[in-house]
Amino acid sequence: MSERKHLTVISTGVALALGAAAISGVNNFLTKIAVTEVRDAIVYTTVKNGAAALLLVVALAAVGGFRGFFGHVRRHPWAMAWIGVFGGAVPFALYFTGLTGTTAINAALIHKTMVLWVAAMAVPLLAERHRQALYGGVLTLFAGNLLIGGFGGFKFNLSELMIVVATLLWSVENIVAKKALADIPGLTLAAVRMGAGTLVLLPLALARGGLAPVMHMSAAAWGWTMLTGILLAGYAFGWFAALRRLPATLTAALLVPATLITNVLSAVFVTHKWSGTQSLAAALFAVGLIAAISAARASRAPAPTPAT
Repeated sequence: MSERKHLTVISTGVALALGAAAISGVNNFLTKIAVTEVRDAIVYTTVKNGAAALLLVVALAAVGGFRGFFGHVRRHPWAMAWIGVFGGAVPFALYFTGLTGTTAINAALIHKTMVLWVAAMAVPLLAERHRQALYGGVLTLFAGNLLIGGFGGFKFNLSELMIVVATLLWSVENIVAKKALADIPGLTLAAVRMGAGTLVLLPLALARGGLAPVMHMSAAAWGWTMLTGILLAGYAFGWFAALRRLPATLTAALLVPATLITNVLSAVFVTHKWSGTQSLAAALFAVGLIAAISAARASRAPAPTPAT
């Protein structure tokens, strides 16, 4: 790959990852409202993921993505199964159930440890080797998380343990997806993730009272659920599209600033406070992003060519 094309792929991937981070930050904030409004985390997760899956399946059909779908399934059955079950189902149930017992900031902090797990696994499993500046950027971004405002300490309860397990499962999904994306378009994987995940969650949701919890959802609950489902579809597409173009470590690092966006929204709409510590955290996010992106652009390792 030429140097110019390499930089174009990297720049496109960075833009997609940062867009996914922005969506994630907004969605993390809204999800706390939505799951409280719906009251049943499993029902909420199933309906929300179903809405995201429907949007992605329609998009996949619109671009003719189903023509090679079953060929991808035959070649990568285990990757598809992992991404659907342990990417799009189990961790969502764990995360949103856990979110009912802790704060949005605590959940976001735990979730963003994913960048450390992905960086650790990408070396032996994906043979990723990066400049020290990238790893310095990763650590700086994570340090920014530790200074995030509104954090009152972990509760060390079952809810937070659920979020830890969900984060570990999503970390492994990053590695599995990165390998699969060498052959499978990102939109296809996003549709599989949300579609198969919804099918796995559906029996669990029905076992909790049939259709009654859904039928009794208020208009506000439906509105929040549909909105977060639309955002989730955008996040899944953006994340896989970025991961196809960028190393797994860099992609995970670029998603970390989602916590800053969640924090800003919490400060504006909930706490109505912004401290010097929060400003320092924002500065660390900026420094970490610059270091990580600069290291990626300076790398001469060829990036995967995006699927058409």
